[in-house]
Amino acid sequence: MLAAPVLLLLLVSFRHSSGAQLPDPDQAKDALLATNGQLFPWDSMRLPKTVSPIHYDLNIRPNLTSLDFTGVVRIQLDVHEDTRVVVLHAKQMEITNVWLLAPEGVRPLQVLEYPRFHQLALMSDSVLTKGRRYEVQLEFAANLSDSFHGFYKSTYRTSSGEVRVLASTQFEATFARAAFPCFDEPAFKANFTIQIIREPRHIAISNMPLVNTVALPGGLLEDHFDTTVKMSTYLVAYIVSDFLSVSKTTQHNVTISVYAVAEKIDQTAFALDAAVKLLDFYDDYFDIPYPLPKQDLAAIPDFQSGAMENWGLTTYRETALFFDPNKSSASDKLGITKVIAHELAHQWFGNLVTMEWWNDLWLNEGFAKFMEYISLDITYPELQVNDFFLVKCFDAMEVDSLSSSHPVSTDVENPTQIQEMFDDVSYDKGACILHMLQDFLTPEVFEIGIIRYLKRYSYQNTVSSNLWESLTDVSDICGSDDLVEGRMKHKEFCSRRGVQSGASKWYSGDELDVRAIMNTWTLQEGFPLVTVEVKGREVRLSQERYLKTNDHSLAEGFLWQIPLTYMTSSSKTTHRFLLKTKTDVLYLPEEADWVKFNVDMSGYYLVHYAGDGWNSLIKLLQHNHTALSSNDRASLIHNVFQLVSTGKVRLDTALELSLYLSKETEIMAVTQGLGELVPLYKLMEKRDMAVLENQMKDYIVDLFRGLIDRQEWTDSGSVSERVLRSYLLLFSCVRKYAPCVTKATKLFNSWRDSDGIMSLPVDVTMAVFVIGAQTPQGWDFLFEEYRRSLQMSLKSRLKSAMTISPLQDKLKWMMEQSLHGEVMKTQDLPGVVVSVSKNPRGYKLAWDFLQANWPTLIKKFDLGSSTISHLVTEVTNQYSTKEMLDEVRSFFGSLTEESGSEMRCIRQTYETIEENIRWANTNLPLLQAWLDKRSQRARHLDL
Repeated sequence: MLAAPVLLLLLVSFRHSSGAQLPDPDQAKDALLATNGQLFPWDSMRLPKTVSPIHYDLNIRPNLTSLDFTGVVRIQLDVHEDTRVVVLHAKQMEITNVWLLAPEGVRPLQVLEYPRFHQLALMSDSVLTKGRRYEVQLEFAANLSDSFHGFYKSTYRTSSGEVRVLASTQFEATFARAAFPCFDEPAFKANFTIQIIREPRHIAISNMPLVNTVALPGGLLEDHFDTTVKMSTYLVAYIVSDFLSVSKTTQHNVTISVYAVAEKIDQTAFALDAAVKLLDFYDDYFDIPYPLPKQDLAAIPDFQSGAMENWGLTTYRETALFFDPNKSSASDKLGITKVIAHELAHQWFGNLVTMEWWNDLWLNEGFAKFMEYISLDITYPELQVNDFFLVKCFDAMEVDSLSSSHPVSTDVENPTQIQEMFDDVSYDKGACILHMLQDFLTPEVFEIGIIRYLKRYSYQNTVSSNLWESLTDVSDICGSDDLVEGRMKHKEFCSRRGVQSGASKWYSGDELDVRAIMNTWTLQEGFPLVTVEVKGREVRLSQERYLKTNDHSLAEGFLWQIPLTYMTSSSKTTHRFLLKTKTDVLYLPEEADWVKFNVDMSGYYLVHYAGDGWNSLIKLLQHNHTALSSNDRASLIHNVFQLVSTGKVRLDTALELSLYLSKETEIMAVTQGLGELVPLYKLMEKRDMAVLENQMKDYIVDLFRGLIDRQEWTDSGSVSERVLRSYLLLFSCVRKYAPCVTKATKLFNSWRDSDGIMSLPVDVTMAVFVIGAQTPQGWDFLFEEYRRSLQMSLKSRLKSAMTISPLQDKLKWMMEQSLHGEVMKTQDLPGVVVSVSKNPRGYKLAWDFLQANWPTLIKKFDLGSSTISHLVTEVTNQYSTKEMLDEVRSFFGSLTEESGSEMRCIRQTYETIEENIRWANTNLPLLQAWLDKRSQRARHLDL
């Protein structure tokens, strides 16, 4: 053991090389003390760069009976600065027998632990010399986690009732340290050679293929896996289970396997085929071969998120992989394919090229989300995936319109802050600004730029500016035939670099600087509102931050470089203009009856049409709505209702625009219309305003009555038509629209009389199940079907329908059972609680449940996780009274930092409720007047 004065001498050079402030012995109150009371030799949450790992030899022995594991890890290190201290991560594990393996021999190392930072300091009595390589070896032991992260326990029940146990990993973002001691930051890439000891009744799988299996004394087996490519710790994965698998080989000779519990392996065929097709697509698109010999997809019975991109062993919720052609819906197929496309895109974006630190998580997640749509548009055109992209941008804007939002790239340090980065801003806003950039550069140039980025930084770590540099040098692309041959019509692109016809332009002779443009989208939070005022041929433009708040000072100081697009009644050509200043003027080629900016909503911004602009677009929608694309119509619906929130547009203007929806048939516009109108009566359900609430419900049903009546109770049509059918029939049955209720009741009774054997059209099952859930007898039958079914998509719909029941005792029971995790899986608890919170008979039950079980929830799902954030915001986002705001503030205000008081989602919740109060106070009287006036007009017409 080193005495304190000697230790302090050792730290002098350490401080110089690290850049972090070390503990001062004269300020004991600020000193970081290890668990044994000694001064801990490092005071930063981030690890020092004095040494870095090159290779891990990891041997793990899980015991699925005692639910714990032991292991040994040997880490080869490069030393970059002379040091006597190696600082790395370990969390909630017992560390023993720590050795330094140096050229001079083997020596024990003293271990200091600082649990708050999850750090170990390995103290050497001799200097580790710069430029040399050493090895450290640590033995460790821990319990299998009972959460969903680290090395954790999962269980499933067979059809005979037997409960079986498996162990699986989930290391992103900061949980590898809970499974083995490691340098658990994304920039510390290394190779991993993994061995797993198991019982013969189990199998083990990991990132790489099995090389050989060795028999050990006592009947155990030790599986040896091939060494991985260079990668980050959060991508390491291993599973010990009794899964079965099915396999196929891609055109590029990669073995694809899907692993699942035996009784569900017959639901994996679609996922296997999709993975083969998508891995081949990415191999060709990125022009970089997938570097591993295999890619496994494993369906884990207990899984918190949707899926995880571990290199060579992607893991999924069962609902994200299992598909039954007879019982799964069109939306199930779309969802499964998107998730697989997302995780396989990560094998390049995230795994091959990884962000330097979690502040640039969007480089992983925004790209993977974006590539879902690029890949499926080409490989599965029948899924019509582009019909569903806009909603991602609208979802991101909902969060990004709050002052508590954050830049796409934002500073984070501790694990809770890192977890909070896994949100709609990193995923959906990231994807939407990439889509905007692709439209700006052209798809061909964008593709060349990202291929250049991936090739240049393979097996390395990057920051956002590395991507912008790879996309910036457009002149090289235009001037080099060898770079673009077969990839683009480069002359067509280069011709777009000059001023286009009239005054429309991207930019005026400046060199294209992608970094300067995109920094305005990634380094500041929020998004712009562009106000357009047309006078003859002159179009006056101005930009400001769109913000839902009374405090306008929070919107000051923001400026974006905005790639504007527009079309007019006189020209269906898409015109372009790069708005780089607060205000500007452009001139139309000729005067027009209407102008629509943000064509197809390819840009991440809102548009306000000043003067007579909105009226002209409302007239267009009422008389010839198909003159605009479905995406353009959806964006107008979205924009006009968002502008009501900030007082730019009166509510009656937005409602007048909504009248055209009686003629609408396209899924994006219909669902966006419902998405703006339904929340209005959801506010009233929680304010005791039954008369106005019912008027609003009647208005919406009447608006879509024609489209609802035309829906067939079958599974016919395209994917978009089928998804829309499910949506509309569910909506109309929940709203007790008589023809829907009659049909659904008849089908439910017939299905129940057949003891669930009768085959229902999949697209109508949610509507049928919801009607069944209205009575105790019907609810009990649904639950019995849920309990005995092995079809995951069917179970998911049954569970959702049961949460829409008016039976409060059943709703409460469902939440409690989901928490216990025996009859209903705990992984499904957040979804159950959120769904109950939207139920007018259940919203108070959900809020009470959240408060009563808060400590359990944050332990199980982890502080700062997207799961906890989603629970907090979704359970509370329909409150609109001061009484509920006070109640919410009282609860969250009583938390400590350790129990979540500093989470961003709490600030978002306060803001959302405050905005709801402002909206309701301003607009509910206007809504009442507009609906009354409409009713009077209707009565007058009837006379």
